[in-house]
Amino acid sequence: MQVSVTFRNTEAEDWFKDYANERLAKLRKFIDKPLEAHVIMTVEKFRNIAEVNLLAKGININGKEEAKDMQLAFDIVMDKIERQLVRHKEKVRNHKENSAKEAMNLSGISVSREEAEQSTPAVVETRRVILQPMSVDDAVMELEGSRSMFVMYRDSLTEKVMVLYRRDDGNYALIESA
Repeated sequence: MQVSVTFRNTEAEDWFKDYANERLAKLRKFIDKPLEAHVIMTVEKFRNIAEVNLLAKGININGKEEAKDMQLAFDIVMDKIERQLVRHKEKVRNHKENSAKEAMNLSGISVSREEAEQSTPAVVETRRVILQPMSVDDAVMELEGSRSMFVMYRDSLTEKVMVLYRRDDGNYALIESA
C-alpha cells in the first residue's frame, strides 16, 4: 500500500507518520488490495483536522474529523473509515450470497428444507390484549395518542371485536369480526 502523509500549517513529525502507517496497515483485513492512502493533517488556529482518502480496487472511501488533538482526530477518522469498510465488505458479501442463491434457484437445483424454513416468515412476538369496550371515536383518539400501528377493542354497542389501524396514506381502516 502506498501511503502519503501531508502536514498543512504544521511541522511534519516522523512518529506520527509511523503511527499513521501502523493504523492504515490494520485496514488490510477489510480490503483485499488497498492501493493508495492519502492522510492530510491540517492545523487552523485551535482546530486540528485529520482527513483520510483511501483508494482501493473498486472503492473510494473518504473521512474527515476535527478535534482538539491531532492524534485524537486521526483516531476518530480511522474508526469512521473502518466502519465504512466493514459496511462495504458486508454489502459485497450479501450481494455475492444473494446472487449465488438466485443462480442455484435458476439452475433448477432445489433448495433444501432447512434453507426454505429459514427464509419463510416466523412469529417472533406474541402479545396478549385485554379487550376494552369503547367506541370508534375513542379508539381513534387512543391510536392517535400512542405510537402503535393498531388498536384492538370490543365495540361498546355491538360487543364485536374490532381492529382499527393506521393506513399508509394517514387514514384509518376498521376491521370488525363477524
